[in-house]
Amino acid sequence: MSKYTSPWKSPGKKSQQRSSSRQSHPFLAQDPKAVVGQYHDLAVENHSDYGVYLSFGRDRVLLPNKYVPEGLGVGEEIRVFVYTDSEDRPVATTLKPAGVVGDIVALKVRDTAAFGIFMDWGLEKDLLVPRSEQETRMEPGEIHLVKICLDTSSHRIYGSTLMKNFCTDTPQDLEPGQSVDILILRTSPIGYTAVINRACTGMLYRNETFEDLAIGDQRRGYVTQIRKDGKIDLTLKRPGYASVEGSALKILETLEAAGGFIPCHDKSSPDDIQAAFSMSKKEFKRAVGSLYKQGRITLHKNEGIRLK
Repeated sequence: MSKYTSPWKSPGKKSQQRSSSRQSHPFLAQDPKAVVGQYHDLAVENHSDYGVYLSFGRDRVLLPNKYVPEGLGVGEEIRVFVYTDSEDRPVATTLKPAGVVGDIVALKVRDTAAFGIFMDWGLEKDLLVPRSEQETRMEPGEIHLVKICLDTSSHRIYGSTLMKNFCTDTPQDLEPGQSVDILILRTSPIGYTAVINRACTGMLYRNETFEDLAIGDQRRGYVTQIRKDGKIDLTLKRPGYASVEGSALKILETLEAAGGFIPCHDKSSPDDIQAAFSMSKKEFKRAVGSLYKQGRITLHKNEGIRLK
């Protein structure tokens, strides 16, 4: 027995009959080149009243009239995204979805139903997240991290918010100061829960993060500490003085954009410094000190800093 379990419940006898009558494209299960949920460069086979038919593996797929560029001729190629319509038939579109099968993206909940949640992913047909694929309750208007998946038995594209699809649970030999890839999973009043290296989760604290982050944002981060309970704290700044070079560059770029002078100094409030440079006051003072020693800026007491 296969270990794969479809996210859709097995239909009853009546539903099975209806479903089998809709299997008008069995080539999807037989042709490895006929892959839905991906972009393809396909050649035009012929025109019809409904659009143009494109070569798709050993068969063809319809690109509806509203997506057909003027002057597209037989034999010419066009880049399209192929998915399945409401009747589970493959169809092509020139619209660009938020992602392809295998991607993890941030999507907004458009609507709810007894059997799942509909997410807006940029196509006419919303992406369904079946009830069995939901980690938590979702409401219309909310933004959630979603993995775009393919049900290989029905060739339907669906979404999943299950944590197991974001994290592999592979043991991570992480150490303080180590550089990691992070993906923002959710937000809270204290900070941002992030997926680390697609393997585990950690926390970025708001009072240590000097930029606005959103669900789905990807960043390079650093481990600050691993607590006794195994929880991991993260930062976007390189630990210690290693971050000074990047902060100094940011100050120079901000000064250039502002005409060479900014009214921030060592007596400025942390809020003013964060608003101007997106960094802490401590980081600002270290970076300014470095730039001053290099002779790249001048300091004006209680007035600000100026490019030389």
